[in-house]
Amino acid sequence: MFTHVMIGSNDLERARLFYDATFAALGGGPGERDARGRLIYSHGGGCLMITKPIDGGRATAANGGTIGLAAASREDVLAWHRAGVARGGTAIESPPTERPNGVFVAYLRDPDGNKLTARTRPAR
Repeated sequence: MFTHVMIGSNDLERARLFYDATFAALGGGPGERDARGRLIYSHGGGCLMITKPIDGGRATAANGGTIGLAAASREDVLAWHRAGVARGGTAIESPPTERPNGVFVAYLRDPDGNKLTARTRPAR
């Protein structure tokens, strides 16, 4: 359904350090810059793009919005969470935890305040 998710950042270098570390924890590669200077992360068929707002205003996080990232294992979720906190992210909500449906989940806010989650697939 989606081709990509685009979020704004006020500091693309700070965002690059955060997202390079968190995507590496999930098995992804570092971000690439396109001709417009945007960061692009592709992994597992999805694409996350990070840019300075084109209107010249400040980037702000979506109130109520969350970007979910698939993780292969509980260990990958924990590595993602540790990498994010080490690179300026903020742990939010509960500590990384298993949900009643068997999903292991963790939440962070990136350095610009965007809400992210890494999670495994539900147990069957």
